[in-house]
Amino acid sequence: MSRPAWAGRNFTLLTGATVIAGLGSSGALIAAAFAVLGSGGSATDVGLVATARTVPLVLFLLIGGALADRLPRHRVMVAANALNCVSQGLFALLVLAGEPQLWQMALLAALGGTGQAFFAPASEGMVLASVAGEHSGRAFAVFRMGMNGANIGGAALGGALIAAVGPGWVLAIDAAAFALAGALRAFLDVSGVPERAPGGGMLHDLRDGWREVASRPWLWAVVAQFAIVNAVVVAAEAVYGPMVADEHLGGAKPWGLALAAFGAGTVGGALLMTRFKPQRLLLTGVLCVFPLALPSAALAVPLSAAWLTAIMFGTGIAIEIFAVTWMMALHQEIPEEKFSRVSSYDWFGSLAVVPVATALAGPVQDLIGRTAALWGCSALIAVLTAGVLCVRDVRRLVRQDTTTSSQSTTRSCGTSPTPSSNPSPPSNPSPDHSR
Repeated sequence: MSRPAWAGRNFTLLTGATVIAGLGSSGALIAAAFAVLGSGGSATDVGLVATARTVPLVLFLLIGGALADRLPRHRVMVAANALNCVSQGLFALLVLAGEPQLWQMALLAALGGTGQAFFAPASEGMVLASVAGEHSGRAFAVFRMGMNGANIGGAALGGALIAAVGPGWVLAIDAAAFALAGALRAFLDVSGVPERAPGGGMLHDLRDGWREVASRPWLWAVVAQFAIVNAVVVAAEAVYGPMVADEHLGGAKPWGLALAAFGAGTVGGALLMTRFKPQRLLLTGVLCVFPLALPSAALAVPLSAAWLTAIMFGTGIAIEIFAVTWMMALHQEIPEEKFSRVSSYDWFGSLAVVPVATALAGPVQDLIGRTAALWGCSALIAVLTAGVLCVRDVRRLVRQDTTTSSQSTTRSCGTSPTPSSNPSPPSNPSPDHSR
């Protein structure tokens, strides 16, 4: 099947690289846990290795964002892919050789998290920059369909391969996937990218990025909202969800089905966004965050596995609509030269509280009970989302008509100009909040 006329070479390379990396990484996350358990580790050890990946991811995000605004972003992405390839390859060798030590697995997981910290801010906006402005919404939706589909398929394939050949080979496949994804990104056409002017130093760049975030109420309000929303969602799904499933829903199988339904919903939401073009981007997107409160409520009741699966599917659709509208708003409002710095602050806000929430989930359950904790998660999401709707700019930010906009700036990847609708203070994007 021929690709659409608007999907040029860069878009195809970026989407293909993301699908390949997603197929490998989704299975590798499962494989790392089973590698720890297979070496005699406990559930606590699995958590330590997971934390070892998260900590450098949070610590280096801001530096990664500043660096990506100083250097060609595609080079930062390729270098990060190379680091992930090496770390996963060494992880695979340790597991296949037998008797990997916990500190070795934690160190390699930390290297992987470091690579992601530099990759994420550099990658923000690259996809939307690879197509003309009038096609940005459809392009990002198609990209998200590929990414979400790869995550679902990669998890299913990874689980099957772990059972068949063991976690070491799945980690090796992930290393190869990073190598191939990096090679594809190395072939991006950046001939039209303007030279970046030298900045005033790393700290200056970080302060400049923070000023851009703080100067836009709609931006910092949503980032602050998701700092808590992401944390309570992860706590509910990673800690409380499996326990409710084990006691009331029939075990791991129905819980896995519910999580898969959420993933399928995100694919459906991305498909919907290839056609749906809302005028009020943030109002539409933020309204679609309210359904994120429903899974925690369903676990608190608890509803049957069938109802939980249906709710998770609907929630996946809604949150994917938010993800696409959010990225479109960022792409429209934030100048290219500061995009990665603001993106890094968004990623930082989205991830920084997650380890704290997961660590406190158990003590909170002991203090007030699991049901009350789940209702609390649901209430926090609803209250914070309602609070963000009180921000005037969230309600009023309108999708710009790219055919009449008088402001335009050449984005990265050497593509045709796309508009920047806010000529006053520049700004930068944030991470994918659908996570």
